[in-house]
Amino acid sequence: MVEGERKSDDLYYLDDLKVGQRFVSGAHTLDADEIKAFAAQFDPQRFHLDEEAAKDTFFGGLVASGWHTASITMKLLVTGGAPLAGGVIGAGGELVWPRPTRPGDILHVESEIIEITPSRSRPERGTVTVRSETLNQRGEIVQAMTAKLVVQRRPAAAD
Repeated sequence: MVEGERKSDDLYYLDDLKVGQRFVSGAHTLDADEIKAFAAQFDPQRFHLDEEAAKDTFFGGLVASGWHTASITMKLLVTGGAPLAGGVIGAGGELVWPRPTRPGDILHVESEIIEITPSRSRPERGTVTVRSETLNQRGEIVQAMTAKLVVQRRPAAAD
């Protein structure tokens, strides 16, 4: 969902974006089975795999891998949180997890454009810096990301 005048199915080119523009994604609910399945394949630590074993860890219970939260964030951005023409193409950034994601959390992403830089050497694109916060159902930030994205410029109209 996009705040503003455009329909949610419109794609944004570099020329359409403005500093301060905000985007809000749909939601994703996590359950324990999903957390364990991701962890078993990509981050097999006991606080991601087993409720009982997780009780005696830093987290005091089962939590999602930060990389799982990042993957969900990406899905939410791609499926409606940042409808960019050409896709969400990363060119670097910073990522923090200020609190854990737990079973039953309902996540959504709120993003804001903080900088737009047209390329001098590649006139068909530019770089957009986006701050995205992944929040749970209580409005608590479980992930914050500042990313530089490569965004296409609107193609010139054919004569």
